[in-house]
Amino acid sequence: MSPVKNGRYLFNEIPTGYPEPGKTMIYDDSQTIDIDTVPLNGGFLVKVLVLSIDPFLRGKMRDPSIESYATAFVLGEPLYNYGVGVVVRSDNPAIKQGQHIYGFFNFQHYTIETDATKFRIIENKEGLPWSVYVGVCGMPGETAEYAWMEFANAKKGEVAFVTAAAGPVGATVIQIAKANGLKVIASAGTDDKVEFIKSVGADVAFNYKTTSTREVLEREGPINIYWDNVGGETLDLALANSARHARFIECGMISQYNTATPYRLQNHILIFERELQVHGFVVFSLQRKHEARFFATFPARVAAGEIRYKEHLVRGLERAGEAILDVQSGRNFGKCVVVVADE
Repeated sequence: MSPVKNGRYLFNEIPTGYPEPGKTMIYDDSQTIDIDTVPLNGGFLVKVLVLSIDPFLRGKMRDPSIESYATAFVLGEPLYNYGVGVVVRSDNPAIKQGQHIYGFFNFQHYTIETDATKFRIIENKEGLPWSVYVGVCGMPGETAEYAWMEFANAKKGEVAFVTAAAGPVGATVIQIAKANGLKVIASAGTDDKVEFIKSVGADVAFNYKTTSTREVLEREGPINIYWDNVGGETLDLALANSARHARFIECGMISQYNTATPYRLQNHILIFERELQVHGFVVFSLQRKHEARFFATFPARVAAGEIRYKEHLVRGLERAGEAILDVQSGRNFGKCVVVVADE
């Protein structure tokens, strides 16, 4: 086979607000690869099929001198995130041609990898779409399951409040909470998202852009468990409407990722007055403890319809920037996935 283009999506410029496709990130198709003859040197050649688009990618678009839990992207180099690929060729005895693997991939069509331990072989006995393995059966599902098990200490009849509830993490948390016998309050930013979170079990679902979060929480609370994906004013309102000994699970704060003027909390004094438990976490710290059980059981639950999900598929690697902006601005509806290629 003659060489084919190996398009890449590159980090081009550090943004000051929302990332801009064509400016912050650019598509480059100048490189080529001969998939039949490119030397592997003990590695394996992977065709990337799907890539995950997650809120935390914005935090990696920064000056590398600024410390954070996630390493900064490198200017001029491809973005990278969780994905699923199919092995085209292999010189590595641990990885076989035709296997599908899950792990971190550069945003490009083909990649040569050398460390098999960084990837999980996906058998997919359930026959789920590969995109599901970067969503509810991947890192977002892991996030919901692991942190709930670690920090919720849920008791039947308690009240949980879930924000960004139509996203892959929030929607999964709703379903886990309902399975534990909780009353679930959930918010989202459009009416169709509100209908979706109702459909996955939320008892009280509302559009925070048209309905007062304060009034809903005052009426339906107090809150025993707060799953926070947004931070800012909503976190402040959750603090104000918390029950004594409530558990706050701090998963993300997307309202603060693209602003130059961070929201200043007013009600943080209640953390000690009401003896609240505030758990910040990064899913990578919990994986070793839980991931074997998760991958052995969760896909079957999804395939059986026990855990439902919604996807926002963006086709074409060249549109990855659009997908990133969709997630940062809340335009996506469901788990955002870039479909790079079919089998």
